[in-house]
Amino acid sequence: MYTLNNSIRDYAWGSKTLIADFLGRPPSGAPEAEMWIGAHPGAPSEALLDSGHRRLDKLIGADPEALLGPDSHAAFGSTLPFLMKVLAAESALSLQVHPTREQAASGFAAEDALGVPKDAQTRNYKDRNHKPEMILALTDFEALCGFRSATDTKAIFDALVTFFRETGAEIPKVLQQASSTLSGADEPSAIRQTFTGLIRGGDEVSCTVDAVAALLGSTIPEGPYTAALKTALELSEAYPGDPGVLISLMLNRVSLRPNDAMYLPAGNIHAYLHGLGIEVMASSDNVLRGGLTAKHIDIEELLRTVNFMPLPVPRLAATSPAEGHLIWQPPFDEFQLQRIELEPGAPSMELPAGLPVLVLVASGSGLLDTRLQALELEKGDSAFAGANESPITLRAGSTEPLVAFVATTGLQEAIPR
Repeated sequence: MYTLNNSIRDYAWGSKTLIADFLGRPPSGAPEAEMWIGAHPGAPSEALLDSGHRRLDKLIGADPEALLGPDSHAAFGSTLPFLMKVLAAESALSLQVHPTREQAASGFAAEDALGVPKDAQTRNYKDRNHKPEMILALTDFEALCGFRSATDTKAIFDALVTFFRETGAEIPKVLQQASSTLSGADEPSAIRQTFTGLIRGGDEVSCTVDAVAALLGSTIPEGPYTAALKTALELSEAYPGDPGVLISLMLNRVSLRPNDAMYLPAGNIHAYLHGLGIEVMASSDNVLRGGLTAKHIDIEELLRTVNFMPLPVPRLAATSPAEGHLIWQPPFDEFQLQRIELEPGAPSMELPAGLPVLVLVASGSGLLDTRLQALELEKGDSAFAGANESPITLRAGSTEPLVAFVATTGLQEAIPR
C-alpha cells in the first residue's frame, strides 16, 4: 500500500476554496478545479516510498498483474482502468462529450498518422480509451446532461419568441427556425438539425445569444423553464455570443443533492455548472467540446460523437449492503465508487478482494490494514492498495467517525465483513 501525493489542476472554472476545505488545508488563492487520484499519465499520483516518490503509473507498470490482479489485468491490460477526481466547479465547464472506445481508438490512430502532437491544442484524442464517467455530489451540484425532448425544447424557444413579441423587440429568426425544425417527425433528427444549426450558426447565432441575454437580463418569465433560462443568462455573462448558451436550453437541467449521483455514457453531451463532487471514470482524457469555451471545437468530430436521442437523466442509485456502506455501480466494468462510514470502535470493513483500490478520506481518520502493513490516513489523505495485498481492511480512528471513498473496478462488489 502507498500513501499518495496528487496533482491539482488549476483550470479557470475551479473554486478557490472547495478543494482546500475538503482536504482540510488553507486555500492557495488560485482556482483549484480538479484533484486527480490515479495513474493517468497526464497527471499521475505519486506513491510515497521509503526511498522517495514514484509515479503511480510507473509503479503499476513494473508489475501490473500483481498490482492490478488477474481479473483486471485480463480485462483492461497493464494500466489502472479507473481514475478518481475531486471536482470543484465555481463556474460552468465547457459543453463536452466523450467518445466510445472504438471512436477513441480510430481517432487516436488517425491523429497519430497525421503527426498531430499529443499536446496540440487542436488534438481531439489524447489516448486510445473511452471515458464513461460518474459524478457523486458532495454539495448541492448543478449540471446539464443529455437532450430534453424536442417538444420541451420547442416550448422553451416558443416561450422566448413570445417574450420577444410581448416586449416589442425584434424576434430573432434563429429562434423561429429552431422551433420549426424541432417540429419534425423524427425526433433525434430534429434535435440534430437544431444543434447543428446553432453550433454552425456563426454571427447570426452570436447576435441571437446577445439578444436573448439582453431580454432575460431585464426579467425572466416564471414558468416550468425558469431555471433553464436563468442558467442561459448566467452562461451568456461568462461566454457572450457563444452558441453553447442556446444549446444549453436543449439539455436537461439537473440538480443533485449530496450523495446523489449520475453517470455519463459515451455520446452524452453535458456540462457541470457548480458544486463539489467525486468523479470516477475510465482512465482517459478524451474530450470533444461543444461550446462554452475558448478552446478548440472540432464540429465535424463532435457531430459524429454526440448521441442526439433524448433520454431520461441517467441518475444512479446506490445499493447499501450494510449500514454506513453505499455502492454506486454504473453500467461500466472499469469502475465503481463506494462510500464507507465507520464509527470509532466499529468492526473494520474489508475492501474489494483481488482488485486494485484507491482510498480517499473525506472526514475523520482511519487505518488501512493488510497482513503485512498498516497506513494511518487523515482527512484529505489518499492511498493505493494493490490487488496482491488482499485482504485489505479499513477501520475508523479512536476519536471520530471515518468517511472514506473507495474506487475500484466494477468487476465485483465488496461484501462487508
